[in-house]
Parts: sequence; structure tokens; C-alpha cells
Amino acid sequence: MAHADDEMRCLGSMLKCRQRGDSLFLITVTDGSKGFVQNPAISRQEAGRIRQMETQALADQLGAEYLNLGEPDEFLYDTPEVRMKLIEAIRWTQADLVFTHYLEDYNLDHVTVNSLVRHCAMQACLPVLPTLSPPLKVSPAIFQCEPFGAFHFPASHYVDISDLTLQKARLLQCHASQEAAMQAALGTGLADLCSRIETYRGEQVGCSRAECFLPMPGRGTIKPYPVLP
Repeated sequence: MAHADDEMRCLGSMLKCRQRGDSLFLITVTDGSKGFVQNPAISRQEAGRIRQMETQALADQLGAEYLNLGEPDEFLYDTPEVRMKLIEAIRWTQADLVFTHYLEDYNLDHVTVNSLVRHCAMQACLPVLPTLSPPLKVSPAIFQCEPFGAFHFPASHYVDISDLTLQKARLLQCHASQEAAMQAALGTGLADLCSRIETYRGEQVGCSRAECFLPMPGRGTIKPYPVLP
């Protein structure tokens, strides 16, 4: 994902992945340092430190490994250096399944990450770009998460998270700075932002709460067998 807390659109599904025995990894591409609308004078270094600490706390509770690539928040560009960092990160995880942003989104960092993941997941299998970690043997399945805002999202896959919503909400409270930012900017918190759309998506498929996804149409990223939990 682009920023710490962007995993909120797939966190319930990650919990279900953990239930079936998957190893979990969180990768954020930027340092998240521009996420402090409630304190715009905070330094980039301090803001990044807080976001790193919060996401590490969430990862620890989730039982996940966490890696931040440290690119400047709101100034993310597709460069050779960023591509190589993300290729190495994907190889490090030995990923079978990747969740990332949708190709349309209110935030261009999110859109850039979508493009980066599409390219880097393919390149992660090819030995022509050497990194510390070995190439993947098989391309991972990639699922795009539903974006925030008034975007049409053509969901095709749903995960029932009805029994995990309280656990998901507790995990999201690790992002204390972003809870404060959302309250200041939108007058509501992270759990409420999630519950609205989860309830709607649950109604579509006959359960209480659901997260929904769309496969990324890249080479090798769509599988002829079930992948989601």
C-alpha cells in the first residue's frame, strides 16, 4: 500500500488469511509523513517515526512482518530506484497473494502504487533484475481493494468478514494519529469509515460485513483456482 492505514480495506481478509495459516506481510511505500492534518507543523522525520511506530504495533498484533520503503508521502513517483526497492520487497515476502490499491483513486500516491505493483510483481519473477532476495517462482495473485470516495468499483470477489469486524476495529486503533486526523478532517473514525461500506457490500452477498476486490489483469496475476480466504 502507499501509506500506513491503507490496509483498512483488506485487513479483515488478511485476518482470514492468518486463520488459514498464511504468513502475513505489510509493505508501505511512503513514510506517511503528510497524514497529520491535525498537526501540520510536525516535521517529516517525527511524523514518519510516529506512523512507523503505529504500523509496527498493528503488525505485531496481526502477527505480520512490516517493511516501509520510506518514499516521501504525497510526492511518490515511479522511478527505477523505487521499482527496484519494491521488486526486492515482493521477493522478500515470497508472496502468493498481494492486496493493493485500485487504479482509480482520490490520491495519486495510491494510483502510483497500483502501477508499481503491476510492473514489479511481474518483474519479481524474472532474473534479469538482480536483488538480494531470489526471484519468485510464480507470479502472485493480485487483488485491488475498493477505494475511498465516489468511484465506481466493479467488485468481483467478496470475503465475508462478519465475525472479524471487532478485531479489525481494534487493530485499526493502532493508527492513533490517523484516527485523530480523520476525526479532524471528516468528523468520523477509521472503524466507522470501514463499517459503512462493509455493511453495504455484505448486503450484496448475503452476509453482515464483507470486503470486496477486483483481480489485477496482469500477466500471471489471475489464477484459475480460488485464492481468497
